[in-house]
Amino acid sequence: MSDLVLSSLDEGVLTLTFNRPDRLNAWTDAMGRRYFDLLEQAERDPGVRVVVVTGAGKGFCAGADFQTLAAVQDGSYDVEPDKRPTTHPTTIRKPVIAAVNGACAGLGMVHALVCDLVFTAAEAKWTTAFARRGLIAEYGLAWILPRLIGQPRAMDLLLSGRTFTGAEAGDLGLANRVVPGERLLEETLAYARELAAHSSPASMAVIKRQVWGDWGRSLAESESEAVRLMLESFTRPDFAEGVASFLERRTPAFPPLGG
Repeated sequence: MSDLVLSSLDEGVLTLTFNRPDRLNAWTDAMGRRYFDLLEQAERDPGVRVVVVTGAGKGFCAGADFQTLAAVQDGSYDVEPDKRPTTHPTTIRKPVIAAVNGACAGLGMVHALVCDLVFTAAEAKWTTAFARRGLIAEYGLAWILPRLIGQPRAMDLLLSGRTFTGAEAGDLGLANRVVPGERLLEETLAYARELAAHSSPASMAVIKRQVWGDWGRSLAESESEAVRLMLESFTRPDFAEGVASFLERRTPAFPPLGG
C-alpha cells in the first residue's frame, strides 16, 4: 500500500505521486486512503509547508478503477469506503497544488479541482466522463465547476463528457498555469518552493480556510470575519517577522505551522 502514493520532501515542499502508472493512476480505495493519510501526516509535519500532487507515468488520475466499478455493478464490492470525503484536501491547512501531467478524468478531475491550485501540462487530456458512463456529476463537481467557470461552461463539460486539453482547461479557468509537459513538475515545484520560502504558513492556512469557507458566506459575513482574522494576525509572530524581513530586505524566517 505504501507504494500506491510515493512521497518526497525537499525544501519544505512535499511531492505526492499517485503510483499506478500501468492503470493511468486510476483511483482505488487503497490509493485514496494512502493519499489522505499522507496529507494528514503533512498537516502535522512542521517541515512541510506546501504539498504538490502529481501522477506517475502518462496520467494524473484516469478516474475510478474499472475493476472497482465492475464490482459495484455486480454487487461483489465489499470494501468499507474511507469515511473522509473527496473534498478532504480542502481541509488540510497547507496549500495543495495539483500538477496534472496527463489523463485527468472523472474522479481524477475532481481530485485535481479540490486542490488549492492547479498547474497542467498543455497536452494533458481532461474530461468529466460521467455522462458517457451512465453516471452523474459526482463528489460535488456540480457545485465546484459552475463556481469556477460559470454555469454554461460547466454544463458543457458535464453533459457532453467531451475530452479537452490542458490548454483549454487553462482558457476555461480550471488551471492557474499551463506549461509544456516536460516542464510541468519543474515549474510547479519552483512555484511551491517560492510559497514555502516567502509566504507565512499561518497566513496561508487562514487564507485557505477563508477562500474555501467563504463560498458559502455573504459578502458582509466574509468582510466581518476578515476583520476578526486580521486582528488575530496582528498578534502572531508571523506579522512581526513579515514586516521586519521586508524592512531589512531579507528572506523571512516564518515559524512552521503548529501541529
